[in-house]
Amino acid sequence: MSEGIGRLELARLALQAQLDAGRSRIERNRLGQFATPPALARDMLAYGVRLHTGGGAIRFLDPASGTGAFYSALRKVVPRHRIAEALAFEADPHYGASIRALWQGEGLRLRAEDFTRAGPEPRFSLIVCNPPYVRHHHLSAVDKHRLRRRSLLASGMSLSGLAGLYCHFLAIAHPWLAREGIAGWLIPSEFMDVNYGHAVKRYLLERVTLLHVHRFDPRDLQFADALVSSAAVWYRNAPPLGKRYVRFTFGGSLLAPQLTNDVAAGALRAEEKWTRLAQQRGGRRGEAKQRQLRACRAAPPLAHYFDIRRGIATGDNSYFILPERRVAELGLPAQALTPILPSPRYLPHDEVRSQDDGTPRVARRLFLIDTALEEPEIEARYPQLAAYLAHGKERGVAERYLCAHRSPWYRQEHRPAAPIVCTYMARIGGARGGAFRFILNGSRATVANVYLALYPTQLLQGALARNPSLLRRIWRALQRVAPERLVEQGRVYGGDLHKLEPRELGNVRVHQIATLVSIGRHSTGRHQV
Repeated sequence: MSEGIGRLELARLALQAQLDAGRSRIERNRLGQFATPPALARDMLAYGVRLHTGGGAIRFLDPASGTGAFYSALRKVVPRHRIAEALAFEADPHYGASIRALWQGEGLRLRAEDFTRAGPEPRFSLIVCNPPYVRHHHLSAVDKHRLRRRSLLASGMSLSGLAGLYCHFLAIAHPWLAREGIAGWLIPSEFMDVNYGHAVKRYLLERVTLLHVHRFDPRDLQFADALVSSAAVWYRNAPPLGKRYVRFTFGGSLLAPQLTNDVAAGALRAEEKWTRLAQQRGGRRGEAKQRQLRACRAAPPLAHYFDIRRGIATGDNSYFILPERRVAELGLPAQALTPILPSPRYLPHDEVRSQDDGTPRVARRLFLIDTALEEPEIEARYPQLAAYLAHGKERGVAERYLCAHRSPWYRQEHRPAAPIVCTYMARIGGARGGAFRFILNGSRATVANVYLALYPTQLLQGALARNPSLLRRIWRALQRVAPERLVEQGRVYGGDLHKLEPRELGNVRVHQIATLVSIGRHSTGRHQV
């Protein structure tokens, strides 16, 4: 590395710190601005140059450059004479003028405009980008329509309205990449698991030749100011030909991963959750694990036995969920209250027993305001509750999105007590040593949306009617499910934060439950556990 580029990199880092300080963290999160760490930028460019065909001249493009971390890294790993052209886009005027001044005379042409609006110039042999991670709900309806149309025309990628801005960057970049050119994207790994990622994965398998997907260990955040699990995706702009393998790696660094697994491209089409491919070891041990998984997948999924639903989204937990002491102070009537389990951190045990009145026997006793009575009737029968609801209106609770779409605004979703509940989000290696908790609920308490509620299907109800003790045995079987079996069905965020949606939990297969239910069909219920 020349002394000149070393000085420029120091100046770039100082400029990055100065510009970031001019924006709040909340604002940078909304705009999806997360600076690429220098070591990661260098790994990305070193790897990209290694893939670049024939070691010839490089025409480099960064569609979302920030202060130019990737161009700086490119200058470190190749001599300047190999860079035939370097073009960068930066749409934010807060960054543009300073970046142009920094790289003046250093071979980088900066266009201070939105890449997603620019006309394609199909000559670039190397595209490397950390696109803005802007979630779909920060995009206007007009922008979504424009981006979806541009993405479809550019790449054939028909993206959902739930797709983040980074998906559109990847799609719109397609016509900019020269034939046989290399593209490397540093993007959230969630595309590998979520529904809106199907279009991205189809593009990677059908329009280009996917080479390598590296998933960074979610416990090792690549961006200190973003709670997001990251992946590096590499492909060549050439049609996929013949039988081929895609390299999936996990952990460590892009250049020195902890795990490597070469997966047949054909197998990727049938695999819903690509993240688990990056954590399976290759070789004989990996094959044995695959055989075990295939045997388990022959069992019916949990959705066969349980109707799984998210807990209640109240619209304002601090208003609608009250501790027992506060309920007494306000004089709220029992007829408008439903017991509700506290957050999992307040449940030291995985079984909730019931008081004589059906309320949970827990230290933190909470109640949910929920009634179908109209306000005139409440005023006549329960003046204390009427006063509390009036207070809620004054503080704007009734106008909040969920409340405004309910009638009456204080009536909650129908969520009766579920006999088994599962935590919705968790961290592997946490204090309890597992990713998710299955809790046996013997009370009539409902749950908020930090839980998933498991309601027995008609098939399981019949087995439980014949043998009530079966429920406890099924609960024990769920507790014995290996955390990675649950994790592979869900999705992961930075800091090793994992999430399970109802459908994802419903896809988990536990062969012991099939055995227990089969036995339960022929049981009289005399054998207790």
